[in-house]
Parts: sequence; structure tokens; C-alpha cells
Amino acid sequence: MQKLQQTFEYEYYDDISQLNPADAALLQAARAVTGQAYAPYSNFRVGVVMRLANGEQVSGTNQENASFPAGICAERTALSAATVLYPDVPIETMAISYNNLLGNSGDPISPCGICRQSLAEYEQRLHHPIRLILSGQSGSVWIIPAAGQLLPLSFSASDMA
Repeated sequence: MQKLQQTFEYEYYDDISQLNPADAALLQAARAVTGQAYAPYSNFRVGVVMRLANGEQVSGTNQENASFPAGICAERTALSAATVLYPDVPIETMAISYNNLLGNSGDPISPCGICRQSLAEYEQRLHHPIRLILSGQSGSVWIIPAAGQLLPLSFSASDMA
């Protein structure tokens, strides 16, 4: 028997003021776009703004639906839009923020499991890591160098070969 361990490192910042200007602007845009989320049931608005390799930006928000679980997360909304608007253009950085209208919005959040799988597969398909900036409306910021690190031992197309 062997015991194996998998770990990853990420950057921690006390707040947005410690980020470089490009990252701060992307995070500020993600914080702002949470206002466009459609979240009348959870009151948990999530916003994403991505910077693509071609310099373009694409945003997305969570879109809930009374017919649960028919809604879609902000990350997958943005991935879908980027795929249609800019096929085969890698995503350099994705900033994710949220506004919890019923509670705290000051801690970073991380993508859900379905979004982690979608992000990991997008990275694999385009052979390019997606750097994640995670934060709430205020407070600390985490930067993950590659989204796939959030889903170790992920399922992929090669598993179906």
C-alpha cells in the first residue's frame, strides 16, 4: 500500500487594495455584476468576469428558476457565453464574487462541484489554466493559479476512452 497526498498552494490577500491593478479591476467588475444576477429564491447573487487571452472580457451571473434545479451558476453562464462569443480562446483569469442579501458577503467563496468540473474540462480542452480570483463584496481575496486544482482526481474524457 502507498499513501499519496495531493495539495495545492494559493495566494491570500487581506483585501482588494493589495492586488495588482488589472486583478483589482477584474474583481471590482465581478463585484458589480452581482447586481445583474437573478436570484429571487436564494438571495445569493454571484457574479463572474473573465479576461480572455485575446483581451476581451466576458461576464456571467447566476440565474435561478422556480423549477429547481433548472438554474445555472454564474461560472457556467460565463463559460457558455465565452464559448459562443470566442470559441477556442483560452480564459486567462476569472474573478468570482457574490452578494448574500441575507447575510455575510465578506469571505471568499469557491465554485460549486459542477462548476469545478466544468472549469477543469475547459482547461483540459484548451490546454490552458484558468487563474481564479475569489472574494466577496469586501474582505480577503484568494488567488488560485489553476481552476483544476480545486478538483483533484477529476473525471475527464480520457476516463471514457
